[in-house]
Amino acid sequence: MKKLQLHWQILIALLLAAIAGTLAGTDSALFGVTFYSVFDFIGTLFLNALKMLIVPLVVSSIIVGIAGIGSGSAFGRLGMKTLLYYLTTSTFAILVGLVIVNTLAPGMVDGEPAKHLIGLSENTGDVVAKVEGKGTGDLVEVFLRMVPTNVVAAAADGQMLGLIFFSLLFGFFMTRIEEAYAESLYNFWQGTFQVMLKITDWVMKFAPIGVFGLVAKVVASTGYAAFVPLAWFFLSVLAALTVHMLVVLPLLLYFVGRVNPLHHYRAMAPALLTAFSTSSSAATLPLTMECVEKNAGVSNRTSSFVLPLGATVNMDGTALYECVAAMFIAQAYSIELGFALQFTIVLMALVTSIGVAAIPSASLVAIAIILAAVGLPVEAIGLILAVDRVLDMCRTSVNVFSDSCGAVIIARRTGEAGVLGEPALARR
Repeated sequence: MKKLQLHWQILIALLLAAIAGTLAGTDSALFGVTFYSVFDFIGTLFLNALKMLIVPLVVSSIIVGIAGIGSGSAFGRLGMKTLLYYLTTSTFAILVGLVIVNTLAPGMVDGEPAKHLIGLSENTGDVVAKVEGKGTGDLVEVFLRMVPTNVVAAAADGQMLGLIFFSLLFGFFMTRIEEAYAESLYNFWQGTFQVMLKITDWVMKFAPIGVFGLVAKVVASTGYAAFVPLAWFFLSVLAALTVHMLVVLPLLLYFVGRVNPLHHYRAMAPALLTAFSTSSSAATLPLTMECVEKNAGVSNRTSSFVLPLGATVNMDGTALYECVAAMFIAQAYSIELGFALQFTIVLMALVTSIGVAAIPSASLVAIAIILAAVGLPVEAIGLILAVDRVLDMCRTSVNVFSDSCGAVIIARRTGEAGVLGEPALARR
C-alpha cells in the first residue's frame, strides 16, 4: 500500500486538531490528565526535537558547503560571480519580505496585537523586556556577537551568529591545509551533515503529530480566531514570494542577463512543478540541471558549478520566509523592532539561509535561530507549522527558479552563446 505523502498527513492532522481542540477545550480530562496538557506535551516535544537539530545541522551544512567551493579555481571569476549573484538575490528577497510584512502587518488584527488570538503563552512583558531599548547603537553588538570568545559556549547558549561565522571560517580555511588533513576533515563533516539530514528527515516524519498537538492546543484555548492572523501571514508570505519571482528575478534576467524572462519560465516549467511538489531543491537538482542545459542552453561547465552550489547556499524563498515569520511574531507580541533588530533579522536570515539543508521544512530550524537572536520566543513557531507545508512548496519553487536564473545570467555574462536562443554578450 502506497504511503500517504507528508503534506496530506499534515492536512489531516490539522483537521483532527481542529476537531479535538474544539471538543476538548482546556478543562476536559481523562484519568485526571487534561487533554490540553497532552496537546501541550506533544507540541513541546516536537519543538524540542527541532531545537536539538540546530547546532549540528547548521554547522555541518555551512562547513561542507563552503569547503566544497573554497578550493582550486572555484574562487575565480565564475565562483565570485556566482557568490555575488546569490548574495544579491537573497538580500533582495529579504528586503521584499521586510517591506511587505511591515506594510500588511499580519501580526495585528483590528489594530491589536494577535498574541492572545494565536495562543502565545509567554508573558508579553518578558518578551518586551528582552528587546526594549534596542537602538542603532546595538549594531555594534551584532558584529561583536559574530566573533565569539568561546565557540562551544556560543553553541550551548544558542548564540548562532558567532557559530555561523566560525563555521564559515572553518570551511574556508579547511581547504588551505594539507590535502590529507583537509580530506579527513571534509569526510568527517560531510558524514556529520548526512547523518543530520537523516535525523532531520526522521524528525519531520513526526511533523503531523507535532502539528496536531500545537494546533489542538491553540484551538482548545482560543477557538478559531487564531486562524485570522495566520491567514494574513500566509497571504503576506505568498505576496512577497510572488513579487520576488515575478518582478525582481525577471528584471535581473532582462537587464543583467539580457534575455526574455518568458522564455526562461517556459524552459524551467518542469523543474518548477517538481520543486513545488517535492519541497526539496536538492531532490529537484537533476531535473533543474536538465532544464537549464537542454531547454535554456546553458553549458554543463556553468550549470554543474552554479546549480549544485545554489541548492546548498542560495535560498531566496527561504530567507524571505524566515524574515516575514520573525516580523510576524514580533508584531503579534506588539514589539516595535527598531533598525538594529530589523538589521539583525535581515543579517540572520541571509546567513542562516546558507546553512539550511535543502530538504522540506528545514527552514523551521533557521527561524528558531532568528527568534532567539532577537529575543523572541521559539514557541511561536508552533502556529506557523499549520501553513508551513504549502508555503514550503512555494518557497522551494522560488529557490529553484533563482538558481536557474543565476545559471542563465552567469552564462550570459561569461560570454556563452545560444542561452535561451540569444547571441553571446561580450565577456566581462
